[in-house]
Amino acid sequence: MRTLISTAFVSLDGVVEAPGGEEGYRNSGWTFKDIEFLPEAYEIKDREQREAAAMLLGRTSYEAFSAVWPDMEDFARYRTLPKYVVSTTLAEDALVPNWGETSILRSLEEVAALKRTEGGPVVVHGSAALTRSLADADLIDRYHLLVFPFLLGAGKRLFSTADKDARKLRLVEHEAYANGIQKNVFDVVR
Repeated sequence: MRTLISTAFVSLDGVVEAPGGEEGYRNSGWTFKDIEFLPEAYEIKDREQREAAAMLLGRTSYEAFSAVWPDMEDFARYRTLPKYVVSTTLAEDALVPNWGETSILRSLEEVAALKRTEGGPVVVHGSAALTRSLADADLIDRYHLLVFPFLLGAGKRLFSTADKDARKLRLVEHEAYANGIQKNVFDVVR
């Protein structure tokens, strides 16, 4: 059984929208504004690339990342990983040819089937709506969160607002950095 890991840059109030500068969001690029860059705070991102066996993305994140990540040296390892896009609308001919093997999954049941296969961790990048759906379906096993010292107010949230029973998480790794970023790695307790 594979481990499904959701990884995100998140504000202290749970917003994950446009951390890298995507257009259309009032606070776009918040991970780079008024915060000192400390390489050690991003060590987990390098580790994710080394340890991941596949990537899982929602359609919107796939379209954003596939436009730039294939040519970026910082994300070279992801070129070789199988990628899965969860979408009911994305057409096969919309997949980019220069980013390696990519498959479209049409349902959360197909994601659950992927998890039941043999192999290493599957990492979910961005994909706020997908992450909320995966969490509601109890498919996420671990969260890798880099929490930034911002309160952004409005914006896409990482966590679901569905009325459901409490879900316990176990903190398995954490660190605070001089620039105010906190790394929190949580396993979902089942």
